[in-house]
Amino acid sequence: MKEVLMALFAGLLVGMLFKFLKLPLPAPPVFSAVVGVFGVYFGGVLLEWIMKFFQH
Repeated sequence: MKEVLMALFAGLLVGMLFKFLKLPLPAPPVFSAVVGVFGVYFGGVLLEWIMKFFQH
């Protein structure tokens, strides 16, 4: 959980810095793109869990 909070804090700082410098945000402009990234990550985690479950 600590890593998640640190990543969120770092992301907030980067977002604020980019806005302050009037630069485009270094992130997908659409929420669905962000959800897609989470889907890819959790799909990998889920497959890893399933493979461990069936190997034992």
